[in-house]
Amino acid sequence: MNTKNIRLSVLDQSPVRKGVTAEQAVKETIELAKYTDQLGYTRFWVSEHHNTGSLAGSTPEVLMAYLASQTTNIRIGSGGVMMPNHSALKVAENFRMLEALAPGRIDLGMGRAPGTDRLTASVLNPSNQFREQDFIEQLYDLRNFFHDTGELGTPVGRIRAIPQVQTVPDMWLLSSSGQSGLFAAHFGMGLSFAHFINPFGGPEAVKLYRERFEPSEDMAVQQANVAIFVFCSEDEEKIRRHQALMDYRFNQFEKGAGLSPVNYDDIKDVEYSQGELDRINYNRARVITGTPTEIKLKLNWLAEDYKVDEIIAVTITESFEDRLESYRLLAEQFGLGK
Repeated sequence: MNTKNIRLSVLDQSPVRKGVTAEQAVKETIELAKYTDQLGYTRFWVSEHHNTGSLAGSTPEVLMAYLASQTTNIRIGSGGVMMPNHSALKVAENFRMLEALAPGRIDLGMGRAPGTDRLTASVLNPSNQFREQDFIEQLYDLRNFFHDTGELGTPVGRIRAIPQVQTVPDMWLLSSSGQSGLFAAHFGMGLSFAHFINPFGGPEAVKLYRERFEPSEDMAVQQANVAIFVFCSEDEEKIRRHQALMDYRFNQFEKGAGLSPVNYDDIKDVEYSQGELDRINYNRARVITGTPTEIKLKLNWLAEDYKVDEIIAVTITESFEDRLESYRLLAEQFGLGK
């Protein structure tokens, strides 16, 4: 696949770096959105996480409204709205309002996980039963709310999501297992595979999505992309430190210790058991690091493997300057903005 045909996008989780406040983390997300807009990135998605001190992104809809006001060309979206935490009507009204603010520039990315632990999820939505059928019904209701097509006599048919705007956001389903890919195909929505969560099975899930895709009123042609942790630098030592930090974060998360802001100096002397080393080796497939030339080759291979023309980069670094620089180098290598 030719690099000039690959589009680059951003998924940002508002990471709270060590020594930085949550307020500063959100400000960094805003600055990154403005910067990647100037660089020529295709879309900028923000996440929904709860009950974690290391990520400040909890309300993508609120943040998106501000990001849309601060940018010009880049699409602003959710990566994603965690549907079990919300009613379909409230999601429809949030995103109709966003369309009123930035018509034709909004993406509604949706996930069927809660984006947190079960206890927090139960407090966010006490009626949540974590049933797959509930998610499917939400997707039906959401489509009807966006188009005012609810069946007469039913609650959805009697309610209108306001504001009554003329445009509809592009709808995407996020998947790390492949199941949501089948839902995306059925509903005629885009598919974003979270390789940064699950590094195996993605190409097969995207292939199955393409084979089963049914065009919809909102998306006539299938759309798919892949999201992955990426770090690009011209400094080999920074690349090595970054990989070590990612190894540590994955290990802590899998041990149930949560994610706490750390620097390289905090973890450089950590020793791992053989079992932990095996998991580190597995998790390294979730990350692509390297110099600009190396990154270009690796991301091309990834795009070819998935047969997609868009890659969403997720980048968490020790310093904000390194985060900006990584996205700049990526844009330069792939000729964005030219």
